[in-house]
Amino acid sequence: MDHCRRLIPAFAAVALGLAFPGLAMADKLDLDRITPVLANQTIPVMDFFRPPILRDPWLNPSGTHIAAIIAAGEDHTSLMVYELKTKKIETVGVRGDSDIDWVSWLNADRFVYGVSVKKLGSFALCAGVVGALNESFPLLQNVGATLVAVPPNDRTHPLLRLPPKTSNTGRYGEVVTANAKLRRGSLMDTSGGGSLLDQSHIDEARDENDAHIVARHPILETPEGFDLYYLGDKEGQLEFGVTSTAGVLALHRLVDKHWEKCPEDLDEIKVIGSGEKPGEIVALGPRREGKPRLLEFLNAADGTPGEVLLEDPAYDFDGWLYRDPVTHNVAGVFYDRIKPKVVWFPQAYRDLQKAVDGLFPGADTVVRIMGNDEEGKGMVLIGTFSDRQPIIFHWVDLKNHSAGPIQNSMPWIDPKRMQPMGAMKFKTRDGRTLDAYVTLPVGASKQNPAPLVVLPHDEVEGRDTWGFNSKVQFFASRGYAVLQPNHRGSSGYTWMFPTEDEWAFRKMHDDVTEATKALIASGYVDRNRVAIVGTSFGGYLALSGAAYEPTLYRCAVAVSPVSDWGKSIQENKYNQYSDPVYSRLMRKLGDPTKDPEKFDAISPLRHAEQIQAAVLIAYGEYDPTYEINEAKNLVSIVRKNHLPADTMSFLNEVNGVRHLGHQVELYSRIEAFLAENLGPAGRIPIPTSAAP
Repeated sequence: MDHCRRLIPAFAAVALGLAFPGLAMADKLDLDRITPVLANQTIPVMDFFRPPILRDPWLNPSGTHIAAIIAAGEDHTSLMVYELKTKKIETVGVRGDSDIDWVSWLNADRFVYGVSVKKLGSFALCAGVVGALNESFPLLQNVGATLVAVPPNDRTHPLLRLPPKTSNTGRYGEVVTANAKLRRGSLMDTSGGGSLLDQSHIDEARDENDAHIVARHPILETPEGFDLYYLGDKEGQLEFGVTSTAGVLALHRLVDKHWEKCPEDLDEIKVIGSGEKPGEIVALGPRREGKPRLLEFLNAADGTPGEVLLEDPAYDFDGWLYRDPVTHNVAGVFYDRIKPKVVWFPQAYRDLQKAVDGLFPGADTVVRIMGNDEEGKGMVLIGTFSDRQPIIFHWVDLKNHSAGPIQNSMPWIDPKRMQPMGAMKFKTRDGRTLDAYVTLPVGASKQNPAPLVVLPHDEVEGRDTWGFNSKVQFFASRGYAVLQPNHRGSSGYTWMFPTEDEWAFRKMHDDVTEATKALIASGYVDRNRVAIVGTSFGGYLALSGAAYEPTLYRCAVAVSPVSDWGKSIQENKYNQYSDPVYSRLMRKLGDPTKDPEKFDAISPLRHAEQIQAAVLIAYGEYDPTYEINEAKNLVSIVRKNHLPADTMSFLNEVNGVRHLGHQVELYSRIEAFLAENLGPAGRIPIPTSAAP
């Protein structure tokens, strides 16, 4: 295996060699260094937030090549294809402020990949072939394209979603099967809405589109709503679509070239993926009194439940399915409990997991099977990680009884200097028990309590999980304890609460408050030096903490937050015919004109005069204008109370900060902000001889 370890600097050299010219911060950020800084040096902010050298590796069906996303320059990504036998590396990159952000194999040597611009989402679909990456060509340009499925039995023909062909069709696009072999022309946005193309160019683009299209599928029209997304069956053929009408989600099935609405209530169940029989889905089933929901097969045509895949005694399923590469049946499920969990159904996969676990021993090491070949050659792709070790990718050849590393995703992180992530239970105000994760800095004890950063997760329906977390380790390296509370809206826990609590934002704030108070009561953190920091919905919870708990937090940091939900709904009304957000918010949160008291209770801007904490709000250029104005208004009110308050803005960002230079700037400012308002925190390096 020694010869395999020599691949690590080779991978890094390829990735760093794709740096784009003219990046002013490249030298300053020292991207050429891929080793940890010395143990007596402060870990640079950059090391926590720079993109991994390699991520999302995917083994091709024959088990001969791995395609993966690699770092390219300051904070861009490119595509690499690596041949396991010869160790040959091929790469392809994109220009400007663009990234390759996903890749999918079509067959043994052909693949498709998505390109995003300004980290705002995919705008182009391209195809390539092993041995000729420099000949990769665009299939789809300048549209918000979604790769619906890649049919395993016809992998040269991916399913795509295209914009409408005429401007008066409004929101309806079409799903087509496109020819990934064609090497001329490109599929382009011909909707006309906001297009810079004149009519003649639009007509030409439509002709080019037609040259790529193998088959068109019927449009899933909803008279007063939106088609949201589509699902293929287990073979990848288009079978299901999901719509939103007046905020109500509905499942539809493609039957004999027309769409039929299914009876499932998508407020009661959650579609996870396709099943194993025609017309079957895998779903998180309806609520059960006092028990977590079942992960089960359902007949979509009549809602009849089938075989139960998973019944966890304490958690709803929150994860993804692993399909066997030959049968395409569900072989296992990955999901989160307190720690990551995998359940395999065939005995062969249980035996495989046991075998690879033995290759990577360690009480805190998670060994994850990420792919296996469909040729029966025994090639397996493995990822290993822990709370202190970013993921490391490995190959295992079961037939030849050999294994080797592919790449440590973040080799500049020294796990001996990272801190362990523990878990605690806390009680909500209505007597339920939830989980929170706690990471203590070096030297924290009841005799030496640490200042605390509360870090609620970014999404309403997301959750915090156990594992390496860059933000957590950054704050811990600066001497702060970090609390990551899961609230009643967090996925995996909603079975404990009534349905309406999934949108009970004030109760979610209360849950975060109770978790914070529970950790303070433990004595390991300083009750007089507590901050709350969050992004997006986590940013909203940070401002809620400052507004509704004026004696609990000394300072609050919010990135791209909503601070007035009533105003947010009113502003989204202008987009109600082009975006489903308005109708969904109206249905779940209610009408702010009819229930002003409710919206007053969940909108921290309306209580900003109560804030007794220092406040820092950051936002991006593409965040909604009304949210930016609300942030400025809140800061102005806090300043009138003679408290420190400020804003930061970043170009080319939306709903958070993703460009590396901006992240370094933001978290450097947060570090200074915390020091100014909580007092200095200790940063004691761990000796290099310390146990991991």
